[in-house]
Amino acid sequence: MLRTWRQRITFTDIMVWAIGLAIAVVVVVGTIKTLQSGKYETGVWLDLTIKGLAVGGVYALIAMGYTLVYGILRMINFAHSEVFMSGPFTAVFLANALAQSGFLNKQPLLSMLLITLLSMTVSAVVAMLLERIAYRRLRYAPRLVPLITAIGASFFLQYVFRGLYGSGFKGYPTLTSLQGSWNILGIVVYKIQAVVIISAILMMVILYGIVQWTKIGRAMRAVSEDKEAAELMGINVDRIIVFTFVLGGASAGAAGILYILLFPIVWFFMGFIPSIKAFTAAVLGGIGNVAGAFVGAMLLGLLESIGPNLFLDGLGVVNPSQLKDAIAFIVLVLILIFRPSGILGERVTQTKA
Repeated sequence: MLRTWRQRITFTDIMVWAIGLAIAVVVVVGTIKTLQSGKYETGVWLDLTIKGLAVGGVYALIAMGYTLVYGILRMINFAHSEVFMSGPFTAVFLANALAQSGFLNKQPLLSMLLITLLSMTVSAVVAMLLERIAYRRLRYAPRLVPLITAIGASFFLQYVFRGLYGSGFKGYPTLTSLQGSWNILGIVVYKIQAVVIISAILMMVILYGIVQWTKIGRAMRAVSEDKEAAELMGINVDRIIVFTFVLGGASAGAAGILYILLFPIVWFFMGFIPSIKAFTAAVLGGIGNVAGAFVGAMLLGLLESIGPNLFLDGLGVVNPSQLKDAIAFIVLVLILIFRPSGILGERVTQTKA
């Protein structure tokens, strides 16, 4: 038995588990010291939790694009970051025009609806063109080919939008009606954060309902299970794949508007970091699983918001919030090493739901 164990366990396995154990020790020790110090009051942790949920909601909508495309085509669409960027980067011109005319603050609900619809439309069109021009002919190619194509398409779209709209930063106007905060059960919640969280949850429920309870959603799951069998059953596979890209693109466009409510600056490279984190969230939850994308995104948002202060402050790290991006990428590496199927990944492999 000992010989069998020695044959199965390699030096690489030992090193990986040692690294994982070291990170776990740092997290536990740092958390204990931070809590013992009493530096942060309960209100601070609640603020960080709400902030994490808001950011996690944005990640969830972006992650939908990754998880839907992977569920159908078994490929990672790394150009999705530019699909996310294209919507709010285009809608900023409409937002500024509405602000200059005074219509934005006179009719904030209608204005935000118009801005969101424009962002969703642009992102959906870009996603559809990506599938039609870049990916369709590579559908049965080796996996490395569409992956390289996606990276090339990402760079292409970045510089197309840089050429169209310029390389500088552009700011969204301030929406007066979303300034300030609400007191909910004694907890101070900023209006923008509340709107982002509620909107993200509503959109995720709609997307989940489309995938699970509609006729086209059943067709999407059938194509994900077996494209050839689905085609024999009369399902138009090309149309379903296009719809999947459009749905993921529209979700990314909506996420872009929620993102600019939190961070009201857009530029041609704005999609890279949020989309990498959304991809991390999709992997964390179990890529290919809609519910997994939401769970992973919320967990990542909370880790990113609470983690630096909770894990690192007690260890004497100066300004630990600057390391929030590092925490996200460490989570990605650990998930890929220890549980590449993700939190809900086993369900995906068994039912491909």
